Amino acid sequence: MLGLKLSTDPRWVNIVEKNIEEILVDHAYCEQKAASTAISLIIGFPEKTALVQEMIALVKEEMSHFKLVHDHIIKRGYVLGRERKDEYVLKLLKFFPKGGSRTTHLVHKLLYAALIEARSCERFRLLSENINDEELAAFYRNLMVSEANHYTMFLKFARKYGEDRKLVDRKWQDLLEYEAEIMKELGTVGTMHG
Repeated sequence: MLGLKLSTDPRWVNIVEKNIEEILVDHAYCEQKAASTAISLIIGFPEKTALVQEMIALVKEEMSHFKLVHDHIIKRGYVLGRERKDEYVLKLLKFFPKGGSRTTHLVHKLLYAALIEARSCERFRLLSENINDEELAAFYRNLMVSEANHYTMFLKFARKYGEDRKLVDRKWQDLLEYEAEIMKELGTVGTMHG
């Protein structure tokens, strides 16, 4: 369903289990960044009323997820700590060339967001099915559904606002192929996308 070209190696969960604090802190910042992305879309494209309405709802949801993750951090005696670089996102954002029309810029932002949500959904599924911590397994099972909805929403908007549906779909497939190459280098650290 997610369209990802390369699945995460299930052994990634074993890495995560060795440092639960790291995955929770990284995940908290991922939720915060997702809210920031939604806000940036509102600021950058205020005339897209349907998009603005969905992004308002998304900001609320992502910040509620941030709070849920932060509550898990506190409950386990951890602290949020400093934000870490997300190598996955940094590499991903190099795919589309800079410049182009405002519409092209919007489509690219939406495709990046769709893919990040799809990968997060896949990782949440892995955690929900394989982590030995029952509380976290249930937590990630619940979040997995939201992430799938976010992925489809962003992809729907990219197709809606793109000037050529076939071009948008080609860009999406090309981005998926590129992301698969990135994922070959990752999966060795206990971060949400690492």
